[in-house]
Amino acid sequence: MQKKIIITAIVHPLLIQAFTTRGFQVDYLPEIQYEELAGMIGEATGLVVTTRIKIDRNLLDNAIHLQWIGRLGSGMELIDEAYAKEKKIRCISTPEGNRNAVAEHVLGLLLNLTNHISKSNREIKQGQWRRNENRGIEISGKTIGIVGFGNTGSALAKLLQSFNVVVLAYDKYKDGFAHDYIREASFEQVAKYADIISFHVPLTTETHHMINQSFFDLVEKKPFIINACRGKVMDTAALIAALQSGVIRGAGLDVLENEKLAAYTTEEKANLNWLLDQPNVLITPHIAGYSEEALVKMAEVLIEKLEL
Repeated sequence: MQKKIIITAIVHPLLIQAFTTRGFQVDYLPEIQYEELAGMIGEATGLVVTTRIKIDRNLLDNAIHLQWIGRLGSGMELIDEAYAKEKKIRCISTPEGNRNAVAEHVLGLLLNLTNHISKSNREIKQGQWRRNENRGIEISGKTIGIVGFGNTGSALAKLLQSFNVVVLAYDKYKDGFAHDYIREASFEQVAKYADIISFHVPLTTETHHMINQSFFDLVEKKPFIINACRGKVMDTAALIAALQSGVIRGAGLDVLENEKLAAYTTEEKANLNWLLDQPNVLITPHIAGYSEEALVKMAEVLIEKLEL
């Protein structure tokens, strides 16, 4: 019987071709929903996922032939890894494939915010030519805080090298990475001394609402806040309060606590509308790490790690 791989997300054709040439039957179903997958997963020996479907105990119990789960990108919070391990199912992520795309997107958010690019563009569309009001600040010479110094955090630090900055990096589970312009720091030091703070942590019980009121109580330099990791790392209400009080200068968000806009409560709609109305807030639809090149690299990394 030919082994089957189910792909539940949009992938580069080279991934499908790679599996096919290795003798697998590939079911490419980028729009598949949970219930349909639950009915099919019993036939699969491999599963490719992103952030769309929760791979829980129910699915894993149905996956009687499953040998591995390949996660395109980083962050394994939607996969019950512990239960998969009990069932001897390998779980593989590919953060190496899209780390540079995330880093470039974050840099884009930073440059946009510090130079009022979207804000001034919007004003010109409204017939306003406002130069003094849109005087920017340079990244050069600033202190950039990076919370989480894994694949994406370190990739961002590498991109920042030419800007003549000091990088203060905090990682609870990593040390010994300081060199040249990169300095290891505590979470409190990052909050206190950084002009810009970018978050690059996985979503866990520890990092849930890491960007909260207690964090904003620590900041001193009115920093820009960037979140391009997971929406639930940020307490939206605390962010809004920090913006309203002027504790922070602005925010760039590629992720939201709830990204299913159609299912928003009245409060969630009000919060999002308020954020969208702010000239010093940028929101993009979870597209950091979603570049054309990343699509290729993630496929290549997954094939390499699987060693099929």
